[in-house]
Amino acid sequence: MTGYNWPVRKPKTAADSLLQAPDALKPLAERMRPQTLDEMVGQRRLLAPDSALRRAVESGHVHSMILWGPPGCGKTTLALLLAKYSEAKFHAISAVLSGLPEVRVVLAEAEARFVAGGRTVLFVDEVHRFNKAQQDAFLPHIERGSILFVGATTENPSFELNSALLSRCRVHVMEAVGSEDIVATLKRALSDDIRGLGALSIRVGDADLALIAQAADGDVRRGLTLLEIAAELAADEGGEITATTLAQVLADRTRRFDKQGEQFYDQISALHKSVRSSNPDAALYWLTRMLDGGCDPIYLARRMTRMAVEDVGLADPRALQMAIEAWETYDRLGSPEGELALAQLVIYLASCAKSNAGYKAFGAAKRDVREYGTQEVPMHLRNAPTKLMKELGYGTGYQYDHDVEGGVALDQTAFPDAMGERVYYQPMERGLEIKLKEKLDSLRAARKKARKKP
Repeated sequence: MTGYNWPVRKPKTAADSLLQAPDALKPLAERMRPQTLDEMVGQRRLLAPDSALRRAVESGHVHSMILWGPPGCGKTTLALLLAKYSEAKFHAISAVLSGLPEVRVVLAEAEARFVAGGRTVLFVDEVHRFNKAQQDAFLPHIERGSILFVGATTENPSFELNSALLSRCRVHVMEAVGSEDIVATLKRALSDDIRGLGALSIRVGDADLALIAQAADGDVRRGLTLLEIAAELAADEGGEITATTLAQVLADRTRRFDKQGEQFYDQISALHKSVRSSNPDAALYWLTRMLDGGCDPIYLARRMTRMAVEDVGLADPRALQMAIEAWETYDRLGSPEGELALAQLVIYLASCAKSNAGYKAFGAAKRDVREYGTQEVPMHLRNAPTKLMKELGYGTGYQYDHDVEGGVALDQTAFPDAMGERVYYQPMERGLEIKLKEKLDSLRAARKKARKKP
């Protein structure tokens, strides 16, 4: 839990001391934190000169809000600027480190300040980690206006925050910062003699700065951290950040991926829809992205087996068998060798004919089961293994299809009497289903004609 006035006050906690430590002791990302809205990079839509939020911040008339966006996009910085422009005390707590007792202490301090005519911006980092009771604790204070609540989250607020808190806050969506904006920030840090690295006279080419920005993956803080590490290494190499330097700094970089969060579900959705759209290149990209991010390959194998059933279906029955075989191959080989089987599977699924006719037919049958309830099996379809059952009429009138001309008893129904004949499965004119459609259309027409005979 941290608390401090803007811009400085006498330190009271270890966290306060770090924030107000000499600049030389602060990380570059902290030193270069924007001091005005004009210094913020990215967020052009949200903070455009004529945007509602920008006008509200600059006028000091701001509202409680939820800032939803990926790491390093400026959520904390924007909250700090809200406090600065509103001439309010900034108080930050982390939902990871703070519990309800700490929250109550902060709220009591804010309430006392409010009574005395002061304002408090309460910034709650990772607010999605608070449970319902902890989130509810803020509600009366938001309503009275004793705090200006700013919650930051990387997760979808619709899923992670309760409706009562959402109804009292405006949700602002923040986006990952583009590479060009990160490059601009890196250049500013290199030229700033006071807060940045200007005094070190670090030399670096534009192409190498672009590599750092790309490795930052939309996270400004990460980009500045990488630059700071590279600058420290360059100090021992004549002050120049070379390709060799960057090879050391960027060797273990990873992409953004959350195995339990919004990015995970967005990416699996993109993978499934790319397969459905018969775009093998896009499908392979999203599969690779998820594997690169650490997604369990067995989960991906299971999902692709579902795609083979749901979206390929009977247009190409080989897809299901291939999915099972790819799953088994990965199970035997593991990573990374087994991942090639998954890659070949996703290419095939996206490339082959598609049909959801079986999926739709199953849904239609389930609706009829719910609507018609427990229907009796027609007598001619019942099994009659005992004398009593035969005497009761079980199996009476059944026609053994193999003994009928053409191999199908056309005038024999297989549905409960109360339902009549139903049509669930309507094959598409794609892949193998073209042949299935021809056969079933012919049989259905013949059955309909046979039932009309006197």
